[in-house]
Amino acid sequence: MPRTSTRLTFAVLATGAGVFSMLQSLIAPALPTVQHALHASQSTATWVMTAYLLSASVFTPILGRVGDMAGRKRTLVAVLLTVTLGCLLAALAPDIGVLIVARVIQGAGGALFPLSFGIIRDEFAPAEVSGSISNLSAVIAAGGGVGMVAAGPIVSALDYRWLFWIPVAVVAITTLIALRFVPESSHRAEGRINWHGAVLLSAWLVALLLPLSQASRWGWGSARVIGLFAAAVVLFALWLLGEARSRTPLIDLRVMRLPAVWTTNAAALLFGAGMYAIWTFLPGFVQTPPSAGYGFGASVTESGLLMLPMLVAMFVSGMLSGRLEPVVGAKALLTAGAALGAFGCGFLTLWHDRQWQVALVAGVFGFGIGLAFASMANLIVGSVPAEQTGAATGMNANIRTIGGSIGAAVTGVLVTGRLQPSGLPYDAGYTHGFGLLALLCLAAALAALLVPVRRAGRPTGAPRAPEEPVHAEPEAAAQGARG
Repeated sequence: MPRTSTRLTFAVLATGAGVFSMLQSLIAPALPTVQHALHASQSTATWVMTAYLLSASVFTPILGRVGDMAGRKRTLVAVLLTVTLGCLLAALAPDIGVLIVARVIQGAGGALFPLSFGIIRDEFAPAEVSGSISNLSAVIAAGGGVGMVAAGPIVSALDYRWLFWIPVAVVAITTLIALRFVPESSHRAEGRINWHGAVLLSAWLVALLLPLSQASRWGWGSARVIGLFAAAVVLFALWLLGEARSRTPLIDLRVMRLPAVWTTNAAALLFGAGMYAIWTFLPGFVQTPPSAGYGFGASVTESGLLMLPMLVAMFVSGMLSGRLEPVVGAKALLTAGAALGAFGCGFLTLWHDRQWQVALVAGVFGFGIGLAFASMANLIVGSVPAEQTGAATGMNANIRTIGGSIGAAVTGVLVTGRLQPSGLPYDAGYTHGFGLLALLCLAAALAALLVPVRRAGRPTGAPRAPEEPVHAEPEAAAQGARG
């Protein structure tokens, strides 16, 4: 049974994860303001986003595994302190270089997602695990929406530095409460941290994500992009080989091969591609002046308000999924969430000349995001041994981010491939981009249909008897996954 108030523990976890999620999108609408204030070029300013993406991708699975082995509370507190330091440094940054370093430090907060899921699984009563994971996923999803909506008013009323001062105060208080009240995990993975695997994982992730984020500036056919993609393939192969041979792998590949895990991760990759691209390009679409033949000439604040239906829908559907999951199952919710994303993008492909149409799609897509986030987390947590929770959920979040980078890069090619004399994209570019995102979300729904149905009779997160296999896997495979 829980050793302290689960409500207080959940509040701490939700605050930390929500702030990190908000930091992902909070700075994007204010990037031109930051660029001007710090006298940086546009290409340099984009590293404020790129550095954060790369850092979070590296730290999320690695620190998730560290928490599995060294203790999740201890790692959680260390990560919260790191995020506080990163936000403080960003708020005080005298130039763009220091701000980029601060964003790298903030990226360590990506580990808050797997650490939080692991603590919920460890400390909450079995009957509460599924609903709590769904609620936390709703907060994580809504955090990104809060960033898009809040950035404009904060910058207008205060200053862009307050985008970081506010998180400093919130995360610092959260850290103190976590240190005092969050219990330490009882489940620990055996062995030691495989730092060789961590270095290779970091290397192939950076080699993959860096050219995806910079290809529009470097050129898809440039030596840098092609060379980094080739390096990513080689490093990924070396990482797989090393993890397969290691007695204490950083990411247990046997767990990644479990049917419920790999199918959920496939859906996460595809849905992440659609979701992050919508977050990236829809605000730019509504801010385009009508003289381009489309768009509404919205300000940063106005475009954030058009995204408000997405924020509300994400939070509501995430909360509802906790009640729906025991009735219809996480597989059905993931399929429905991806299908709603496909419907929203398909609608936007055909109709996007009225603001209410954009607001409607934002709400529909947001409802899908809430369902998908919650169900993916529950599917992973309910499919892996307790001592693998951090690593497995960290990789799921990472795969979603990789999908997002791919989706944003490919959509960017379609949107900016042909420009008007004014330098603005043609309407057809956005139309083709939205059509692609609809297909990606539809593919995610099809991948979700491959997820095995969980056996009835045991709540998600309930302790397994030693002889019980992980889902329908043979006992030897389950025991191997634990080792």
